[in-house]
Amino acid sequence: MDTRQSIHSEHAKQLDTEGLRKEFLVESIFEADCYTMTYSHIDRILFGGIMPVSKQVSIEGLGKQFGVDYLLERREMGIINIGGPGVVTADSEQYQLDEEQAIYIGKETQSLAFTSLDPTNPAKFYFNCAPAHQKYPTKKITKEQVESVSLGADETCNRRTIYKYIVPNVVETCQLVMGLTKLAQGSLWNTMPCHTHERRMEVYLYLDIKPDNAVFHMMGEPQQTRHMLVHNEQAVISPSWSIHSGVGTQNYSFIWGMVGENQTFDDMDHIAVTDLR
Repeated sequence: MDTRQSIHSEHAKQLDTEGLRKEFLVESIFEADCYTMTYSHIDRILFGGIMPVSKQVSIEGLGKQFGVDYLLERREMGIINIGGPGVVTADSEQYQLDEEQAIYIGKETQSLAFTSLDPTNPAKFYFNCAPAHQKYPTKKITKEQVESVSLGADETCNRRTIYKYIVPNVVETCQLVMGLTKLAQGSLWNTMPCHTHERRMEVYLYLDIKPDNAVFHMMGEPQQTRHMLVHNEQAVISPSWSIHSGVGTQNYSFIWGMVGENQTFDDMDHIAVTDLR
């Protein structure tokens, strides 16, 4: 498990490209027949990927690292599958997740196991996991059950559809919120004009980026912006003091996950483009 400490905004101003990438970018999310985990001190979020290919992958034996007997003793988890069809087994209950289907797994779930139905097209289970104070039922979420909204315009190169998988109107959670944003062909910008949200942190997982393309992820305080080049299936940690926007060399998608003070999707502190530096 990779651990990332909280970074103060004043510290971030002093970082060069290598320093920014070391603190905020996770370059490897999916590895065959195992799981990856990154633990951030920012709101105690845990995120990573599970890609079973030739065998079942189980998450076990992590209780001691979190001061509990098992991982979800005091945590909740959200998973979105971005690969081939697979099965999530949570305390002996099996849930088949096809591509772009999700599952919320409630607190006190003791065992977690993951398999792919086709080794030539393995599942890619991307997860966010957060501290939880109450137990809510485990629930599978299909694309037809999500809240969706289309935003942006062709003339501003930011036409996109937001699919809200794990939000209060779809599934009950303690604090975790997750969704998927897909940019339309010909659109390049996400979240512009941009915002911060003082009361929540966020993690982006960038998807659908061709090998010879990239996304310029914008971060930093509004008057101290920086950027990082992000490639396919890489994740960025975004502190509450930072903007989180991006522009790609071609259209792309990304999964966003938030934890923190509230679950209000529109709780954003908007920033005009003219005020950015």
